[in-house]
Amino acid sequence: MGRIGIVCDSTCDLGPDRLAGLDVVMVPLKVTFGDDTYLDWLDVAPSRFYEMLSSASALPKTSQPSPADFARVYRELAEAGCDGIVSVHLSAAVSGTIESAVLASGMVDVPVRVVDTHTTNVGLSLALIAAVDARTAGSSLDEVESAARAVADVTTTLFALDTLEYLVKGGRAGKAQGLAASLLSIKPVLTFGADGVIAPYKKVKGTRKAILEIADAVAAAGADGKTVRVGILAGEAPELGSELKEAIEATGVTWELVTTNTVGAVIGAYAGPRAVGAAFYSVS
Repeated sequence: MGRIGIVCDSTCDLGPDRLAGLDVVMVPLKVTFGDDTYLDWLDVAPSRFYEMLSSASALPKTSQPSPADFARVYRELAEAGCDGIVSVHLSAAVSGTIESAVLASGMVDVPVRVVDTHTTNVGLSLALIAAVDARTAGSSLDEVESAARAVADVTTTLFALDTLEYLVKGGRAGKAQGLAASLLSIKPVLTFGADGVIAPYKKVKGTRKAILEIADAVAAAGADGKTVRVGILAGEAPELGSELKEAIEATGVTWELVTTNTVGAVIGAYAGPRAVGAAFYSVS
């Protein structure tokens, strides 16, 4: 059995060092302020991005990798001895990244399996890590692809934003477009639907209640003694991530923290600096 390459995009927000440790190759999206374009995670770290965001006169724009960007990575993996590649990415409903990856898959001589996780950040990370675990266990190309898809299919992603301004102005609000979140400190808990579109999950008043709502959803996934595998995200407010961990722990659910992610430039352009949330799925 030959070597299997695994590729992701930068919106998994695991960062280059962690991905290198997983033997995963990242293809970055881009973020543009005015005339200046940066590669997500490579040219601009999250902390620097949020500094730029706070002083920018206009919201940044983002763009997907080109098919050529993906094809170059796929060819490099093939030349390094991979005879199959699994490429795991953010929701096609919010980005054309999947389309670029699919087009690139037809430009190389090795099979490339492109997986739409229908989510991003920690939800994408959970599916990606499942693929890595399957490869480590000696699984075939089909099995590595299936491992990623299986986790993507059962993962719930819930998150709360301090403001919907970035999401709405950036055109990624989806079915949450009409929420008046600026009124009465309403903090809608949002989710990714089965179609990969962002949608309202529940309206609550205040960040603390949003965190408790997410923790309760994690606990519900662990009913009947199931273990819940969880990824936690927090932007430039790590204390919110810590608060969510404590809230989950307080529910008494049996859970495993798989990853804690910050929020990089591309996702941060829509989520803003104080996003908090979790992606999770239950196992027997």
